[in-house]
Amino acid sequence: MQLYKSQPLKIHNSLSGSKELFEPLNEGHVGMYVCGPTVYSNVHLGNCRTFLSFDMIFRYLRHLGYKVRYVRNITDAGHLEDDADEGEDKIAKKARLEQIEPMEVVQRYTVDFHNILQKFNILPPSIEPTATGHIIEQIEIIKEILENGFAYEANGSVYFDVVKFNKSHAYGKLSGRKLEDMIANTRDLTAQDEKRNPQDFALWKRAEPQHIMRWPSPWGDGFPGWHLECTAMSTKYLGKTFDIHGGGMDLKFPHHECEIAQAEASYGKSPVNYWLHANMLTLNGKKMAKSTGNNILPNEIFTGENNIFSKPFSPAVVRFFMMQAHYSSILDLSESALLASEKGYHRLMEAMEALEWLNTSSSSDFDVAAWRQKCYDAMNDDFNTPILIAHLFEAVKQINLIKERKSDITQEDKELLQASMQAFVYDLLGLEGKTAGGAADSNKLDGVMELLISLRNEARANRDFATSDRIRDQLAALGIQLKDGKEGTSFSVSG
Repeated sequence: MQLYKSQPLKIHNSLSGSKELFEPLNEGHVGMYVCGPTVYSNVHLGNCRTFLSFDMIFRYLRHLGYKVRYVRNITDAGHLEDDADEGEDKIAKKARLEQIEPMEVVQRYTVDFHNILQKFNILPPSIEPTATGHIIEQIEIIKEILENGFAYEANGSVYFDVVKFNKSHAYGKLSGRKLEDMIANTRDLTAQDEKRNPQDFALWKRAEPQHIMRWPSPWGDGFPGWHLECTAMSTKYLGKTFDIHGGGMDLKFPHHECEIAQAEASYGKSPVNYWLHANMLTLNGKKMAKSTGNNILPNEIFTGENNIFSKPFSPAVVRFFMMQAHYSSILDLSESALLASEKGYHRLMEAMEALEWLNTSSSSDFDVAAWRQKCYDAMNDDFNTPILIAHLFEAVKQINLIKERKSDITQEDKELLQASMQAFVYDLLGLEGKTAGGAADSNKLDGVMELLISLRNEARANRDFATSDRIRDQLAALGIQLKDGKEGTSFSVSG
């Protein structure tokens, strides 16, 4: 069903800074590229928010009837530790610290990345290319940029000439920066620098003798610059101009800015029609950072094995929490926010169960068709999931009124409401696609666990530690972990 013909979609384009009517290059088809992870550590929650946001966008575009080719890369060649093309390759550094091969690092954290995304019920992309699998394509782009006069070689490395490029193009147009201001705010080059200008960035870096990850090139053994892989892979699979490019807000500059420059310098045209950026996730009002300890990994939330929250929260609840903010807004993660989301999620699931068993009447007090269009209006306004969720809870209220025989609904409206709730809750928001019995089963499990925790507490109070430990160990064998905290004992289910 081609809903997109009756549901015009507006998207906030970072390039223009305004909402624009979405018109794909080819009717009925969408090409979307999203920057994936650099696989040198466990995927962190902020990245998960970005991938959740674009999963929702992918789901909605498909729901509207578009055929979507969604490309999300894996950065497995590593990139340097800072944006000044200095420091150590992140993957090689991890390999050196753990005394393993770089590709062991890549494999370990790619598996972790996929496992976490699966728990969040994130759909796989259409294509998931790797940087190391596209070295040849990257070298060919460098050749084109050199041939067009926008790059130069220095001691086996190749750099993009930003100043020369800016004379005929607008470097900084995505991030709203002016090159003159950037030049004024940067340090002078030292005698050891190979770059002509501090703003120039590496397309190819010469590999020092100790550098493990290296490939032959016309300029000698080396490795590609970080920005280049996305230009190579996006244009290979989506064409030299495609519809949507997404990523985290932190990638807007320099990464996405450099992607635009590379494409324009090699192909002579802007690569992307709509740039979308997901915003950051904070934790208890502060930036998430390993260095400060204000950080938590997804699995630590799911299992409850952390020092930040008093109980575990399921992937579905965390996903629901993230969908309650617009993808372009900063979102703060806290225990109170997760507890509220958990309560709302269960209310929603209970309503989904109740909806199936509602009695119908000869008339309706709820205008389902008008409500359904309001849901679409929210999603068509730059994928506004918080407004959609507000409308879903209007329906929850109506479902409960009908259940209590305080309101009526016809069979036809009930069927439309069921189909719409299924689509918005499960297909678009990507909440756990359980059958209606899922919420009831969850309530039964909660009841059984309350009983077992009570019996264990009684055994511990009587100093019967053998019984207490047996309850804990047998639950652990079933994949149910108990966690004792100040607020009492909580449980989480793994797998």
